[in-house]
Amino acid sequence: MTCDYLILDLGNVLFTWSEETKTCIPSKIMTRIFKSAPWYDYEKGILEEREVLHAVSEEFGFSVEEVSAALQGARDSLKQNSRLFTFIKEIKAKHSLKVFVMSNISAPNWAYLRNDARFEDWDICDRVFTSAEAHERKPNLGFYQQVLEATGADPLCTVFVDDKLENVLSARSFGMQAIVFDSTENVIRKLANFIGNPRERGNSWLEENAKRMISVTDSGLPISENYSQFLILEATDNRSLVDYIEYPRLFNFFSGDVVFTTSTFPDDLDTTSLGLDLTNHVDLKIKMGVMDEMLNFRTADGITTVYFDKERERIDPVICTATLRLFYKHDRGHELESTLNWVLAILEHRAYLEGTYYYIGGDIFLFYVSRLINVAPSIKKRIAVLFEERVKERFGKEGDALALSMRIIAASSVGIRDIVDRDTLVAMQELDGGFPIGWFYRIPAAKLRVGNRGLTTALAIKAIKVVDELE
Repeated sequence: MTCDYLILDLGNVLFTWSEETKTCIPSKIMTRIFKSAPWYDYEKGILEEREVLHAVSEEFGFSVEEVSAALQGARDSLKQNSRLFTFIKEIKAKHSLKVFVMSNISAPNWAYLRNDARFEDWDICDRVFTSAEAHERKPNLGFYQQVLEATGADPLCTVFVDDKLENVLSARSFGMQAIVFDSTENVIRKLANFIGNPRERGNSWLEENAKRMISVTDSGLPISENYSQFLILEATDNRSLVDYIEYPRLFNFFSGDVVFTTSTFPDDLDTTSLGLDLTNHVDLKIKMGVMDEMLNFRTADGITTVYFDKERERIDPVICTATLRLFYKHDRGHELESTLNWVLAILEHRAYLEGTYYYIGGDIFLFYVSRLINVAPSIKKRIAVLFEERVKERFGKEGDALALSMRIIAASSVGIRDIVDRDTLVAMQELDGGFPIGWFYRIPAAKLRVGNRGLTTALAIKAIKVVDELE
């Protein structure tokens, strides 16, 4: 749904109205005054200013002069949220967006604010609606109804921003997308996500960061590796975005210095399977020869190992699915029957839920199985019902942007739209258009997690796309 209308509050959104005054009335008492029945009537235009001054004076035990001075001090303390004003100007210029203000504010306070020479950005507002004019206050539904009728705004195409949850709740009851103001930075990010196209913004980020999307550890150290580059390539089908080494036969995980492990790091079946599967610089004869070699690296149970190294005999079901995909893609899947049976047992018994030796979380395994069944119709037919069940079990579960993207893509491989996780994923998009890093794999010896923001962004764009296309 597109966003065509934006409704903003004044206090604590477009402006900071400090309750710290230079009077004898403490800030806590000022808060109580602003929540009192006389003040509410003042905001609705029922009481005039002199009447509310007397009513507040009697209720709270301060003189009329003290109350008047405190209110003037609050007015004088107003500060414009310049960053938010600037952002609203920018998005209004870029999009066909109508911007309205809807505020619980008295007529005298609005007149003061509108005419204050410090504030010159009212041109961003197409119209201002005050409680004094409406004779209604938020969160009363009548005020919202008046605004919607006067503007002709479709609530389903409207974003509402307010600092009070009760006001946001009422807006949501009309079908509006609504944001509780917590910080300027977070609200700007959320507004960008509601108003902008997430796929276009994500693709722009990828283009801006082409060939610079390096993986990092959770301790902040960079790792130059080929593996994530291959998956970015698969998700985007854009070779110009990625930077990897075009090995002639076997592929190595690292593309730069070997870190956090032994100085000589062997080539592995995982990276090699991806490299041979997703790049086109290795001819078929060489690929077949490498696959012959892979058959020599299996355990006594017939399961393919991680490395081209007899001294490092490790197994990981995620890595097995990458190797299986390569074999099935070249009509040689029958040669790895034991490996397939183990992967399917992992799926059946949910052994993947806590991740694997190298890979983090359960969604990665499902994503890799979905990659396998995309090239292996016989396996898809065999496990379709089970796989659908396993994917649906993950819907709505907690996960970072990478996990959600992989979950959504896995679901789409069997024709299921994961709308719940799609909406959660879109809300995670950062202001620059990229998505936050998701932790992908671990380096067990160093007890480090590794992620790649480029990979997360590429998969997030693909995930959003597949859900939209299944609609």
